Amino acid sequence: MIFGIKSITAQRVESTENILLSLNETIELALERSPDALINIHRFRRSYWEYRSFRAGYLPNMTMNATLPNFTRSIDAITQSDGSESYRDRTLSRYSADISLTQKIGLTGGEVFLQSGLQRLDNYFVDTTTNQFLSTPISIGFRQPIFGYNDYKWDKQIEPMRYKEAKRTYLESREQVAITAINHFFNLLMAQVERKIALKNQSNYDTLFNIAKGRYVLGKIAENELLQLELNLLRADAAVENADLDYQDMLFKFKSYLRLTSNQSIVLVPPSTTPHFSIQVEEAINEAHTNTSSGLAFDRRMLEAESEVSMARLQGRFDAELFASYGLTQTANTIGDAYKNPLDEERVSLGLTIPILDWGQARGRIRMAESSYDLIQTSIDQERLDFDQNIFLKVMQFSMQQNQLMIAAKADTVAQKRFDVTQKRYMIGKVNDVLELNNAQIDNDNAKKGYYSALKNYWNNYFEIRRITLFDFRNNQKISFDTDDLIEK
Repeated sequence: MIFGIKSITAQRVESTENILLSLNETIELALERSPDALINIHRFRRSYWEYRSFRAGYLPNMTMNATLPNFTRSIDAITQSDGSESYRDRTLSRYSADISLTQKIGLTGGEVFLQSGLQRLDNYFVDTTTNQFLSTPISIGFRQPIFGYNDYKWDKQIEPMRYKEAKRTYLESREQVAITAINHFFNLLMAQVERKIALKNQSNYDTLFNIAKGRYVLGKIAENELLQLELNLLRADAAVENADLDYQDMLFKFKSYLRLTSNQSIVLVPPSTTPHFSIQVEEAINEAHTNTSSGLAFDRRMLEAESEVSMARLQGRFDAELFASYGLTQTANTIGDAYKNPLDEERVSLGLTIPILDWGQARGRIRMAESSYDLIQTSIDQERLDFDQNIFLKVMQFSMQQNQLMIAAKADTVAQKRFDVTQKRYMIGKVNDVLELNNAQIDNDNAKKGYYSALKNYWNNYFEIRRITLFDFRNNQKISFDTDDLIEK
């Protein structure tokens, strides 16, 4: 909820004869129904499951592998007892099954494993068949790269930052949905107001034209003044048609964004009050650095650049990998005997990779990674300055809105009063200049439009401050959401 009001439901919206919507309710509907809101939810859910998958990769992983069977028939060279060789038809069938439990070690980039398996070998000869079993009741070991690039270490720092960034991006997208809803609301509201103005002007000019015809017959006004009023009436008729078309266009866009399928009339209720409060620039900048995705993205991008430099320095250079395992094993002609009195089995290996000649490839990769790091650092430094400057401007614009809205409201009141007075004086014959009436009407229309434009700017700036800081300065609290509720929704 944006303003502490209860979200209205679709049932309520589509059950009334006329749909009355306030700005608050429009925003709530947009957050529940709009395509942007639904897209943002799906994007966050994807980021959530990506992070869950990443975390699952660091948990123990159990797998089972089986070969049932591996059948081979071939002619092989066989050494006889006298040392001579001969070819003989040979048929083999192998069966194997093993289960393994592995665990990654993020700190070192290694892997620990625990295995257990059983193999069976069937040897088919012309006159006989032999069976053998090989059991490995337990085998434990590890693989450890010694000098290689440890992607586990870097991912363990970067991936949680990506997830936090996704959560903040979702919150920012909600505020952007609110801003889009505000624009649709005031676009339709202003079209609604302009249509009322056009109808009112049409009615006024029709009345004035009829009065002027009588005065012209009596010789109290000149023909050019009568023609001017007739021209004003024709323009008013055209303005009504244009205003109605514009209203229908804005209404379609409004309903489309809120996904309202009802054909009922929509009447927008403009905000009667606007909250005013002061925001300190330093506080806004600090909250933006702490809360927003941009503030986190700066740190994440630098960390990724450091990771690329580390990778370039370690890959393609001197490398080594240590493998060691200890287990129990036994062979027999039956399964039961294959698990009796198992023998110990040890394996240790150290693999080395020593580049001798690469024609400067490794050095080139390092220099490119370091240049990219410097480029990203310079870019981020400039983006931080622009980011802070943007917040400064938005805060200053919001601080001006209270006075701007007050001026627009006062101008609307004065212009309306001036037009009413001028119209009355013209109708009783105390004002004979039709241009003065035209000017009063134009100023009145522009002042009314200016007021709603100022109101629109205020609410846009209000939610823009929320979006770029993810902080509600009105209630003095951070903007947040319940992750579990969003995933289960």
